[in-house]
Amino acid sequence: MGSLAYSPRKRAQSQVPRYHSWPVYKGEPALQGFAGYKVGMTHIIMADDHVKSPNEGKDVMVPVTVLEVPSMKVAAVRVYIQDSYGKHVLTDVWADEVDTEVYRRISRPNQRETEKNLQKAREAIENGNAVDVFALTYTRPSVISGVPKKVADLMETKIDGGSIDERFSYALSLLGQEISVSSYFRCGQYTDITAITKGKGTQGPVKRWGVHLRKRKHSRGGKERHIGTLGPWTPHHVRWQVPMMGQMGYHQRTEFNKRILKIGDDGSDVNPSGGFLHYGEVRNPYLLIKGSVPGPTKRVVRIRHAMRQGEHEVREPAVSFVSLQSKQG
Repeated sequence: MGSLAYSPRKRAQSQVPRYHSWPVYKGEPALQGFAGYKVGMTHIIMADDHVKSPNEGKDVMVPVTVLEVPSMKVAAVRVYIQDSYGKHVLTDVWADEVDTEVYRRISRPNQRETEKNLQKAREAIENGNAVDVFALTYTRPSVISGVPKKVADLMETKIDGGSIDERFSYALSLLGQEISVSSYFRCGQYTDITAITKGKGTQGPVKRWGVHLRKRKHSRGGKERHIGTLGPWTPHHVRWQVPMMGQMGYHQRTEFNKRILKIGDDGSDVNPSGGFLHYGEVRNPYLLIKGSVPGPTKRVVRIRHAMRQGEHEVREPAVSFVSLQSKQG
C-alpha cells in the first residue's frame, strides 16, 4: 500500500507551490528562491565527478530536465512580525510600477498608502518586532512561447542573510527590478525542486494506494477492485488509514538535492530538432536539472537552496554534449 506519509491526498490549493520552511543562510542578504516553467527532458554527456564513484572521471550519460527561467520581477516587500498570536504579515510595500499581468491575478493595491506602509515597516524593525522579510516576486509567462498564458504567477520568496534591517534595505533596492537566476544559483549547486504533480482525478484504492486485487472466489459480483474490509467493528467509524477512493495527483511535492548541471542563456543550445513535445522551443535563460522534476510540461516550478545538502561538495560539472535529437519519435 502507498505511504501514509503523503496523507491526506487532496488537491493542492494553488498551482503555485508554497514553501513553509527555508534553509539557514548566513551570508549577505539575498533571495533564497526562484521560479521557472517545465519544458521537458533530454540527456547530456558529462564527466562523472563523484568522488569514489566506479566511473569517476569517465564520461557518463545523464538524464536532465529543462526548465525555462526568464527573469522575474519584485512587486512588493512583505514584513512579518511576531506577537502573542504567532507570526503574521504586518504590511506590504509595493513598487511604483508593476506589470499589468500581475493585476490579472490580484486587485490593484492602493499606491497612496505606500509611504504609510513603509513607515510602519521601519518602526517594526526599529522596535525589534519584525522577524522576517519576504519579497513578492512574480514570473513573466508572456515572454515564453511554450506557455499559453499571460497571467503572472505571484509568490513569496524569503530574503535571508545579515540583520533584519539589512534585509529590508536590500529588499527595497529590488523593488520593481528584474532578477535573473544566474545571480542566485550556479552550476553544480544542489537545490530543492517543488511543483504540483500531474492531476489524475478520482481513482479507486487499487490505483491510488496500490492494494492487491481480490481473488475470484472472494470478489463475486464485480468487486475485485474493492478492499476487503473497512476496518474493525469498534470504533464505529472508518479510520483515515483505510485505503479509499479519492483524489489522485495534483499534489504539491518537493524533491530534495536536485543538482543544477547547466545554466544557459541561449535556448538553441538545448532545443531539439522540431522543439520539445507539447512545449515548443526555449527562447529564454534555462536550467538543466539532473533527473526528473514533478509536474507536467508547462507547469510552474519553484527552486530553493537545498535544505538537506549535507556533505555534498559543489563542483562545476564538465558537460561535453547535450542531445538535440528530435523528440518526435
